[in-house]
Amino acid sequence: MKVIAKNRRAKFDYEITENLVAGIALSGAEVKSVKQGHISLKGAYVTVNNNELYLLNAHVSPYKFAGTKNQEETRTRKLLVHRKELDRLVGLKKSGHALIPLVVGVQRGLVKIEIGVGRGKKKYDKREVSKKRQAERDIARKISAKH
Repeated sequence: MKVIAKNRRAKFDYEITENLVAGIALSGAEVKSVKQGHISLKGAYVTVNNNELYLLNAHVSPYKFAGTKNQEETRTRKLLVHRKELDRLVGLKKSGHALIPLVVGVQRGLVKIEIGVGRGKKKYDKREVSKKRQAERDIARKISAKH
């Protein structure tokens, strides 16, 4: 999949256990805009409503060459998955897992979204991760300074 946009906060805020690729129901102008890279997953999330998956708060900028200028930028968009996968995701959602949009990309000409299933991290977990990263950076600096 050719990556167009990433949700950079997702791996920091959530502990992702598995991934799933789904299609997105978009209008023609939205598809062109997304393929140009005019999409943001900041603050976006996935929810289950009436046994269907929906992507909320994903910002798609209007396609500037489209005739219709009244496109709603953060409208709710339906996600397309197989029934078996949907039933499994509904069960995971009920057991306390979160569904997080990770990556939007193009696969064989179609716009796809990668959804992560995971649990939210606590504040102390986030601090621990940042301390580990900082320690690794310090070690790498000291090793490179010696050579």
